[in-house]
Parts: sequence; structure tokens; C-alpha cells
Amino acid sequence: MKFLFLFMDGIGFGDNNPETNPFAAAKTPNIDALLGGARIVAGSAPLETARASLLALDPNLGMPGLPQSATGQATLVTGKNVPQIVGEHYGPKPNKPVAAVVREDNLFMQLAQRGYRSTLLNAYPPPYFQGIESGKRLLSAIPLAVTSAGIALKTHEDMLHGDGFSADFTGEGWRTHLGFTDSPLHTPHEAGRRLAEVTRTYDLAFFEFWPSDYAGHHQDHEGAVKLLEHFDGVMGGLLEAWVDDEGLILITSDHGNMEDLSRRTHTDNPVPALVIGAPALRQQFCAGLQDLSHVTPAILQFYPPKG
Repeated sequence: MKFLFLFMDGIGFGDNNPETNPFAAAKTPNIDALLGGARIVAGSAPLETARASLLALDPNLGMPGLPQSATGQATLVTGKNVPQIVGEHYGPKPNKPVAAVVREDNLFMQLAQRGYRSTLLNAYPPPYFQGIESGKRLLSAIPLAVTSAGIALKTHEDMLHGDGFSADFTGEGWRTHLGFTDSPLHTPHEAGRRLAEVTRTYDLAFFEFWPSDYAGHHQDHEGAVKLLEHFDGVMGGLLEAWVDDEGLILITSDHGNMEDLSRRTHTDNPVPALVIGAPALRQQFCAGLQDLSHVTPAILQFYPPKG
């Protein structure tokens, strides 16, 4: 069983209004075809097509206030209702109570204990590690979960060897913004095919796509539309290379944001869970999937302890 977890930060189900919702404005032919012409907007879930299931998940988890990144991401990777445990929605980076929940037990630790290989596909540049070591930067919930399982974060060297990905998938950002002129450069379609290929070398691969939340907070409509069209290009290559009978792709989020650019804050909208793969695998995965705390248990059912 292969599992690719594409975490897309800050996306929810918003109104089908192209003026405020980039999901209603962007040209996304690959995702549109996958969903039989439907769009990831309010009212489109639940939906079943030949290759995909689209569900709406509750990110609020029974707590007042707007969902936040640290507790939402921690819930996704632990299977625990972290806002209820710590008494609030909290973010963006984990405080001590949230970090304690993540370090105690999480998806990556469980997979390792059961004899499976998992990884975070994002590669990080040297300044990131320098910031962590100096204490000036805190790990967000997902890399915290990964490192708590004894799994090293990927570096520039992993990028060069083809086992790590930039935040934009293609390597363009590392060249233009970070000055790494030796970083591999791929088209979105090539990057999507590489995602499928690299995922096959692990039991579970996780990718954190944070630019979506950034675009939402900046109310950058043009940038958000370009971002989604770029993501759709990556999906074209990924869907072409993915073998549905081998495993599942999950695209989901921690809270809403980019789907409503009329505001700078997060939203309390349901978040999408787009599941791609063979119908039987999708049916098993999606059974009972209703909120963020159900995601890790749904994944772990496919990975019984070895030996």
C-alpha cells in the first residue's frame, strides 16, 4: 500500500464566486476532469467519480473560535482532537501543550513502530535549519511530528539527488528566491510524475503545500489563481503516473482561508478531503471520515504491524 498525503494549507469550501474564491476562478482542467466537471466549492461534496471521492471535513472540532494551524495540523497527524485537549484553537506554530501531544504519538511514529517507511518530501534550505538550531524558528506541527519519529528532514542535498521537493514542487522558488542555481528545475507536469515515482519508494509520503495559506492571508486573488493553476499542472503529471490499485492520494487541509479572499483571517468552513485511487480503497478509507481527527486512524488501518 502506497499513500501520498498532500497537505494543502488553508483551503476550505467557499462560495462559487470567482470574485472572492480562487477555486471558482482558476482554470484547473486536471482537477475538473477528475471530479467530472465539479469544482472544489461549497455544495460539491460529497461526490464520487471513477477515480476520486470528495468529502467535507469539520475543522472546528467542537471548539469555539476559528480553527488555527498548529492545532489543526496536530489533529491531522495524531488522530487526536488537539483543540479539545489543549482547550483552544492555537497557531500558527505549536506551543508547549500542542507540541507535547505531537511528540507523544503521531502518524509517523506509529508507522515506524509498525515497520513502515514514511517521509516528509519537503526539502528545507540551510537558513531554515540554522533558525531551528538557534531557537529563532519553531518547527511547525508537521515537521515536529516527523522529527519526533526519528526521521530526518530533507535538505538541499536531497533536492539535488531527486528525493526532496521545493514548496512549489518544481524548484523554481529555490532558484529565483533562494539563489540555489544548481537546484533541479522541472515543469509542473514533470514534478507531478516525480511525486508519484518518489512516493513509490516509501510506504507513506507527506508533502506540505503552505503557499495557499500565505496567498489567503495576503488576499492575493491573482496570486492565488496562479497558484491553483500551477498546482493543477502538478496534479496532471501525478494523475498520469499514479497507479490507482497501488494506493491512495489524499489532499486535505487544516482550516479554511484561501477560499474566501474577502477576509484576511481563517474561516470556519468545512475543508475538502479529495481522495484518489481505486474505488475499494477509497471506500475503505472514507468510511466514517467526518473531521480532522479521523484522518490518521483512516490511514493506519492500511498498515497493520509487521511480524
